[in-house]
Amino acid sequence: MNKICTSIEQSKKLVELGIDVSTADMSWVSNGLGKPFARTIPVKGDPEEHLLPCWSFAALFGVLPDDTDIVKDNADTENEKYMCTVGIKDGIISTFGNNPVDACYEMILKLHEQNIL
Repeated sequence: MNKICTSIEQSKKLVELGIDVSTADMSWVSNGLGKPFARTIPVKGDPEEHLLPCWSFAALFGVLPDDTDIVKDNADTENEKYMCTVGIKDGIISTFGNNPVDACYEMILKLHEQNIL
């Protein structure tokens, strides 16, 4: 199954880092039984229902710099991996993930760590 958005843990970290929540295009919501699920609506309305913003691949990619690229890494034929790259003045930064969402999330963490984002 393809991952469609950031996990609850990833979403919490992005909020903690100060990523603008208005860039989120989804939200984790409660089903009333204690099991959250992702919906394609941004956080608004009843805070009991809308627990946390989350980001799809497209929304995460939109947070990254314009010169960001993501490709499927074909070097590992047994495991599907994605590589996210960003050109910076000193070279290129690369991150990897099992899916495009995770690769972009890792890039946001790395760019934030280096005060680039």
